[in-house]
This record gives sequence, C-alpha cells and structure tokens, in this order.
Amino acid sequence: MQQTQFPFILPQGYLDVEGNIHREGMMRLSTAQDEIAPLRDPRVQRNPGYLVIILLARVITQLGTLEQINTKVIEGLFSGDFVYLQDFYQRINQNGHSRLLVACPHCQGEFEVETVPLGE
Repeated sequence: MQQTQFPFILPQGYLDVEGNIHREGMMRLSTAQDEIAPLRDPRVQRNPGYLVIILLARVITQLGTLEQINTKVIEGLFSGDFVYLQDFYQRINQNGHSRLLVACPHCQGEFEVETVPLGE
C-alpha cells in the first residue's frame, strides 16, 4: 500500500492566539485538483505567490491540536516553518516518499535514508 500521509515536525511551530505552540503535523500527497483549484482564487490572481499558501492549507491535514488548517494558519507561520513546509511538500510529491539519496563522505557509497522530522 502506498503511503499518502507523511508526518512532520516544524522547526519553530505555529503559535496560536492562546499562546500554544503546534509543531507536529501531517501532510498528504497533493492531487491535481489541489494544484488547479487555487488558480481560480482571486487572491492568487492578484498575487501568484499566494498559491503556495492555499496549497499548503489544502494538504496539511493536521497541525498539533488545531481543529482546522486554513490560509490564516499558513499565513501565521514563522518564515522558517513556511520554507520547511514548502520543501517537505516538494519532496513528498516529487518522490512519493520522504527519503533522500545520500552519499557517504568516506566511501562515496550512495544509499537512501528516511528523513526524520525535525526535533526527533
């Protein structure tokens, strides 16, 4: 069975209005609809950079104990967390997994490693 949900841990974490930090989350693989639907959104038409905000809000299925993930949550992320999630999205959607091909600096042998969410 193919894995379609991937856990992550944000470097800093989302700070909610009550002062709670939310770091652990899940992201699912994106669908064609996830990438096409935001193109019709007026916020993306005014500012194409907003596409990634909507896209992340669609594919992040869990973040800490938040009941809902929406664009306001994504807008409220610290910059480092936002960059981390963009990279994580690219990795799982291009590769279908969160593994990386690495090379040993000593023997030059190549092998895959499963990435561990930050903080573990």
